[in-house]
Amino acid sequence: MAISQGDKLPDAVLRRMGDNGPEEITIDALTAGRKIVLFGLPGAFTPTCSSAHVPSFMRTKDAFLEKGIEEIICVSVNDVHIMRQWGEATGATAAGLSMWADPASEFTTAIGMNFDVEVLGFYGRSSRYAMIVENGVVTQLNQETERGVCGICRPVSSVAVRVPGCAEV
Repeated sequence: MAISQGDKLPDAVLRRMGDNGPEEITIDALTAGRKIVLFGLPGAFTPTCSSAHVPSFMRTKDAFLEKGIEEIICVSVNDVHIMRQWGEATGATAAGLSMWADPASEFTTAIGMNFDVEVLGFYGRSSRYAMIVENGVVTQLNQETERGVCGICRPVSSVAVRVPGCAEV
């Protein structure tokens, strides 16, 4: 069953390639006492993810920070090397977005956002979603229902920017 507004995020481990090698963090450690935007997408270097979803959060990052969001985190079912390279290639890392890998789809599956598209070689991939998380609890959530589209999950139309005190960006 997919995660819903009001649910506590399940604890899982995310990974990324840091300056000194691989790094791990639990969802609990990443979200404890913090207000974040967490968004997931099908894959690094895929067309819609690279041309629409990630750039939309890069453009609106400052507006989120001004409204009390402490960090914007991108999660994808890819390995740490791919996520690092994708963050550099898109400019997301330089823009201040955190790019975390969920290589075995542990977190993605635990929140019920996983899907497969065999013909594309997508197994355990993430649906496109965006959520506001406060102290580990999902306070707002949007999930795309149409594949290959980035509409309700990008900041310009997502409930993620309609948090109290936020105007649409």
